[in-house]
Amino acid sequence: MAAGAMSWRTAGNEGLAGNGWASRLERSRRRKSTLFRLRLHPSIRIQAFLFYAMIVGHKVMTLHDKFGRQITDLRISITDRCNFRCVYCRSADPENYRDHDEILSWPELDRLARIFLGLGIRKVRITGGEPLVREGVEDYIARLHSLGVEDLSMTTNGHLLAERCERLIQAGLRRINISLDSLDRAKFEKITRTKSFATVMGGIDAAQNSRLAPAKINAVLVRGINDDEVEAFAGFARERGVIMRFIEFMPLDADRHWNRGLVVPAVEIHRRIHARWPLQQIPHERSETARKYRFADGAPGEIGLIAPVTQPFCGHCSRIRLTADGKLRTCLFSKEDHDLRALLREGASDEDMVTYIRSVVMEKEEGHRINAPDFVPPSRTMVFIGG
Repeated sequence: MAAGAMSWRTAGNEGLAGNGWASRLERSRRRKSTLFRLRLHPSIRIQAFLFYAMIVGHKVMTLHDKFGRQITDLRISITDRCNFRCVYCRSADPENYRDHDEILSWPELDRLARIFLGLGIRKVRITGGEPLVREGVEDYIARLHSLGVEDLSMTTNGHLLAERCERLIQAGLRRINISLDSLDRAKFEKITRTKSFATVMGGIDAAQNSRLAPAKINAVLVRGINDDEVEAFAGFARERGVIMRFIEFMPLDADRHWNRGLVVPAVEIHRRIHARWPLQQIPHERSETARKYRFADGAPGEIGLIAPVTQPFCGHCSRIRLTADGKLRTCLFSKEDHDLRALLREGASDEDMVTYIRSVVMEKEEGHRINAPDFVPPSRTMVFIGG
């Protein structure tokens, strides 16, 4: 064990849970096969881990929490930097980015990806900040693809997408989510605090004319700002053949202006679209965040409604998140971070990383508690968590 190991096993800050971490590690170690006590090269140990799991069919291949939910989806934020300053995400005031050495390096991200895939993660979404502002993202996607990620996607604001679309596809990207919070140029500029409307629309066109089609277009509706565009967004889905997803405004805005009066409920959005163009529900997996609908008249396009505030879907949640600075979050609204970066940089073995990750995921929150009287928003805002 590395000389610095004692510091991360006993640390009481950064979400490491102090002696609780050490005790969870020890309990888990007692249950582990002696195979994983061997001091092998990390790459060999990962392969041994996968081979052993396949042979015995044991639950080591999957991540579960104490509520029986299987965790198969991982959101990886590769940067905290963004070229937009959306009102629901970034503050209008200048912000100091984290130093580059605080952000996970590509080799660190590669190692964590291998470990998470060995634990049964099947879906990976690359997020930020804005992921396309970090040099090397195409190469990272190619490495994830080579590792065998079943479902590899990205969330982007679309500003740099048109020029990078084909390279992303060649690297192995299979799906794309593009943020678009208004179809009105002036309103778009007010929401994003940029003048990039035409560029983003060009990015959407590029995606629609590629193997990434149909693109998922995400709109966060905020009462009094863009809630008058529900029908226009639905019409956009029909005209362009995109999957138009409406997301309820959540208390993750950097300016801390969120209140329930600003939330446009999914039921209202459905009612308004259905009155104009009747909708038919599409079956979905239990762990999916969106309730999906097609147009009854057979028009192209699709509608998705994501209602974390008014219709929480926590009971079937299959997601965890890795922040750009190496913190594992088991819920978008987690109050605690769990510092994987410190473990990586202080000499933790793959075995210890696996043990710690499993212990953290086991304690995943039952729900986000937005509707609880004592709800407290997380200290991190959206840009520092990863969309």
